[in-house]
Amino acid sequence: QLQLVESGGGLVQPGGSMRLSCSASGRTFSSLAMGWFRQAPGKEREIVADINWSGGMTLYANSVKGRFTISRDNAKNTVYLQMNSLKPEDTAVYYCAARPNIYYSSTYSLRESMYSYWGQGTQVTVSS
Repeated sequence: QLQLVESGGGLVQPGGSMRLSCSASGRTFSSLAMGWFRQAPGKEREIVADINWSGGMTLYANSVKGRFTISRDNAKNTVYLQMNSLKPEDTAVYYCAARPNIYYSSTYSLRESMYSYWGQGTQVTVSS
């Protein structure tokens, strides 16, 4: 089993920055790929970013490309999502999730069902 706990959410003004963290415990974190998803009110959950086991390969949704950065520290069993130039439409509950480290070339290939472990989510609100 793998337990995931997100932190770092809150209220930020448009144009601001925020860093989310996801701490893992239980299974071998470093052998798994990790993803960040988000779900806005009234919308389906969507993939935001994904990172392979080593951190050498990252994928981003077009909506966040160039603004968000996913990274991981396997020594700390933690994955991060650095969010810059935040917009009101980034407001959502953000979830981290883990999946087997299988290669995919695009976030278009990733599905929620591929992720076996999920955190409880953290709210990010972008508003003035």
